[in-house]
Amino acid sequence: MDNREKGISSFQKHLTWWVLGCMVIGVLIGRFVPVVPKAFGRLEINGISIPIAVLIWVMIYPMMMKVDFQSVKQVRKNPKGLLLTWIVNWLIKPFTMCGIAYLFLFVVFRAFITPELATEYLAGTVLLGAAPCTAMVFVWSTLTNGNPAYTIVQVATNDLIILVAFVPIVKFLLGVSNVSVPYRTLVMSIFLFVVIPLVGGIVTRLIVIKYKGKDYFENNFNHKFDNVTMIGLLITLVIIFSSQAEVILSNPIHIILIGVPLVLQTLLIFFIAFGAAKLVKLPFDIAAPAGMIGASNFFELSVAVAIALFGTTSSAALATTVGVLTEVPVMLTLVKIANKMKVRF
Repeated sequence: MDNREKGISSFQKHLTWWVLGCMVIGVLIGRFVPVVPKAFGRLEINGISIPIAVLIWVMIYPMMMKVDFQSVKQVRKNPKGLLLTWIVNWLIKPFTMCGIAYLFLFVVFRAFITPELATEYLAGTVLLGAAPCTAMVFVWSTLTNGNPAYTIVQVATNDLIILVAFVPIVKFLLGVSNVSVPYRTLVMSIFLFVVIPLVGGIVTRLIVIKYKGKDYFENNFNHKFDNVTMIGLLITLVIIFSSQAEVILSNPIHIILIGVPLVLQTLLIFFIAFGAAKLVKLPFDIAAPAGMIGASNFFELSVAVAIALFGTTSSAALATTVGVLTEVPVMLTLVKIANKMKVRF
């Protein structure tokens, strides 16, 4: 087995098929046992689904434990890679996502999608574009033999920036797109789905390292949760697809139509980041993860916020789940492209 594959779990390597399976199971449940999604839909507090909130914590908490925020102190040693990551993720990516999605949903595909549906789909894509990847970056970095220490710094600083940048960027882009969203709900979503698991992850990491040591944490304790995030994600997708069963069955082509701008956005951002990394002469083991972070999305957060803002049965939530469906095969393709281009660095 290739060394790059040793740290990749079965769930991660075959995530696309797992997601497709969840879509089929969810749609079948929604079609033949509609009482199930209706029951989940009633379990809400202030518009936030309790089961989904719990599952989102299950997804995000383990990945937050992996991030060593002490590594942020190393920023000064090689700032070019970090500056590139920040610029692509926060000054380019959200706006290109919004622009590409608008072009396809409202112009290219207007014969297939009503303006009302296009607006909700656009909202979902905006949420994806405003949340750079956190967890899966470690997978992509491993597959490209990326610098693990530097990848941790890139992810850690992105997590910190999300706390202050996600809400205003989403609010601005959705406002421009004529989608009205309560600022309070956005802030609450960040608090629930980033701040709480972030603090929990930091506290857990500090306690385990204090009493068991860093080696135990990284080589033993951490791996106890390897598949927890993926299991939480898959259960969440079953619930979402079950609530979206009627929409999917009546408009199956919409899955493809939503996926087209998402795939194009992923390719565009990767080549912008990867190409810029070569121009500024970054080493490959920093350039590759920089491109992967920009290209991929923090889809766990996007799904959570879409549900909090628009509901489990919303088209916006469906758009974010399509992001999960398209991301893995596209990112694996980009991994292969990056590895072939390594000789040019």
